[in-house]
Amino acid sequence: MHAIVIGAGVIGVCSAWYLREAGFEVTVIDRRPTPAQETSFGNAGVIAPGYVTPWAAPGMPAKILRTLFASASPVVFRPSADPAMWRWIARWLGETRLSRYRVNKLRMQRLAFYSRTCLHELRDRLGIDYEQSRGYLQLFRTERDLAMAQPALALLRENGVAHQLLDAAACRTIEPGLAAGTPLAGGLHLPEDESGNCPMFTRRLRQHAEAAGVRFLMETTVQRIEVQTDGRITVQLRPAEPAQGTEPHALTAERVAVCAGVDSAALLRPLGLRVPLYPVKGYSATVFVRDPLQAPLAALMDESYKVAITRMGNRLRLAGTAELGSRKLDLRPAALHTLLKVGRDWFPGAGNYNEATLWAGARPMLPDGPPLIGPTRIAGLYLNLGHGSTGWAMACGSGQLLAAQMAHANGQGPGPQIDMEGLTPARYGLGPA
Repeated sequence: MHAIVIGAGVIGVCSAWYLREAGFEVTVIDRRPTPAQETSFGNAGVIAPGYVTPWAAPGMPAKILRTLFASASPVVFRPSADPAMWRWIARWLGETRLSRYRVNKLRMQRLAFYSRTCLHELRDRLGIDYEQSRGYLQLFRTERDLAMAQPALALLRENGVAHQLLDAAACRTIEPGLAAGTPLAGGLHLPEDESGNCPMFTRRLRQHAEAAGVRFLMETTVQRIEVQTDGRITVQLRPAEPAQGTEPHALTAERVAVCAGVDSAALLRPLGLRVPLYPVKGYSATVFVRDPLQAPLAALMDESYKVAITRMGNRLRLAGTAELGSRKLDLRPAALHTLLKVGRDWFPGAGNYNEATLWAGARPMLPDGPPLIGPTRIAGLYLNLGHGSTGWAMACGSGQLLAAQMAHANGQGPGPQIDMEGLTPARYGLGPA
């Protein structure tokens, strides 16, 4: 059976790999020349199941208001006349209650822990290196930041996630390069969490997928999805250079998986599937390490500014800022200033921050946080989208779960290995009747 995967980010490539393992003939379509060129490209690289959390969290609306006019803010709200944005915000506000936060966080953690297991199995089996490191340290500059972390700490305790609350001296023992002059009230160490280079992993998995028979149509844009009278689905294409006459202009398959990030909503809307997906813009800066002794050993998170600091080989990645209201992927100086400020605050001698490589991307966010993985009410059409800023942490598990659902629908295999409650399109009324 033929399955088309729309999107060659880390979610799409993982989906393609597991679909091929499940016996499908697989074609992947993406408008970029190589995989992992959009949201997957400049992310923080953190794989932290114990940390994954919905953006809709208690206290977040007040935090946005407090930092609305700050020069260095972790969250930026740029009001516009976009009705979709206001609908998204209304739903998001309803999810910031503690009861909803607990439900959504547990759903995300269930998927993220499963995904980490899938990643390790795949890494060991295929021998993929992606500049991985072990351990994740959250840094709290103030006692207020420590207080705001209490709901997340309670969930870590309830679910038996390995963690340790540390004082400033213990934080500096784990990361000796931390600057002594930056205020530090304490930290939270998650020893089993990790980080790695997401684009490197994605491209290497693509090589394995191609060797296994997966076909990749790159530099090809999906124009629309059409449901045929015989139940199959056609994907209309626009190749980058149609004059060559060698690329197909349409593909038809029994199964189609939409893994196209923020562009998924526009593809699905003509089919009557209204996914409340909205782009939340994020930024990253990458700096070559000049002095390894003054650079981090693994991955950290500055909780005050919500900026991740990740060591990737001989590079330092600073990633963060959530900007709502702008669909343009321009490089806003104030957001980049926040990233570079955090880097200089904690690791001032690690590299030359004035020579950083800068990036902006759109995170595909749903109001409540967990992604949508599984069948829609249109027979043969599946979703794997809405992972927000945690796509890398959830990619392998999401791809495995999607493939398991597709295979099970064909009468093959036992189905998903974890409880899919709250993780399917049915959560938004988009699933089968």
